[in-house]
Amino acid sequence: AVVWQAPDGLVWLFYVTRYGELWNSSRITAKISRDGAETWSESFMLTFEPGTMVRNLPIVLNNGDYLLPVYHEVGDDPELTGPDCTSFFLRFDPRTRTWSESNRVRSRLGNLQPAPAVVAGDHLVAFCRRGGDYSGRPDGWTVRTESRDGGRTWSTGTDSAVPNPNAAVDFLRLQSGHHLLVYNDSFSDRTPLTVALSVDGAKTFPHKWNLLAEPNGDYAYPTAIQTRDGRIQVIFTDARKTVLRAVFREDALARRGP
Repeated sequence: AVVWQAPDGLVWLFYVTRYGELWNSSRITAKISRDGAETWSESFMLTFEPGTMVRNLPIVLNNGDYLLPVYHEVGDDPELTGPDCTSFFLRFDPRTRTWSESNRVRSRLGNLQPAPAVVAGDHLVAFCRRGGDYSGRPDGWTVRTESRDGGRTWSTGTDSAVPNPNAAVDFLRLQSGHHLLVYNDSFSDRTPLTVALSVDGAKTFPHKWNLLAEPNGDYAYPTAIQTRDGRIQVIFTDARKTVLRAVFREDALARRGP
C-alpha cells in the first residue's frame, strides 16, 4: 500500500486488491482522509484493468498535478515477470479532480514498479524494476524512461547502467535539486542495498553507499523520503520479516566517492 499526503492536506491511500490467486487479477483501489488519517472515505476503484498495481509514492508536478506511478503485470507464472509487463502513470488534476493515463512504457525484458522524479521543468525521469525471472543474469539492468512533457508521454524503456536482480527501486528528487536512487547493486541478489547520489540531473550516480551488505542478506522494497529537516529516510524490509529504517544527510553521501 502507498500512503501519501498531498499539498492540500488530503491523505491518500492507494492499495492493490487481488481478486484471484495471481497478481494478474489485481486492481488499484483508493481511499482518502480529510482528518490526518484518523478516518477514511469508502474505497473506490482507481483502475478496472486486471493486473494493474501500485507500489511507489506519487510526486507533485510543476503545474500542481499529481503523478502516480503504476504498472500492469500479465502472465500466469508467479516466478516470471514477462516482457509484456509495462509501467505507466496516472495523472490527477486537483482543480478538476480528474484522472488521465499516460502511454505504456515497454522495454526489452518488461518492467514494473516505476519510480519517477522531476529533473527540471517538464523533464522527468523514472527508474523501473526489470522483468524476467529471479535468477541472476548479466544483462539484468534497471530500466530507465524519460518524459519531456510533464509525464503525459514516456519514452521506450532502456537499460540503465544500474544492475537489477528483479527487485524494487526508489528514486527521489532532493531539496537540493540532486537525485537519490535506492537499489540492490547486484544482478542476482537483494544485497547490498545501495543509495547513490546524482548531481548531474540523474545522468550518473557516482556517490554510493551500501546501507547493508551482508552476503546472505535480503533487503528489498525500499521507500525513500526527505523530511523538512533535510534528513533522508529510507524504509526497507529485511528478509520480508523486519522493517528497517536508515537515516542520513545528503552531504554524508556526497563525501563517498567517486
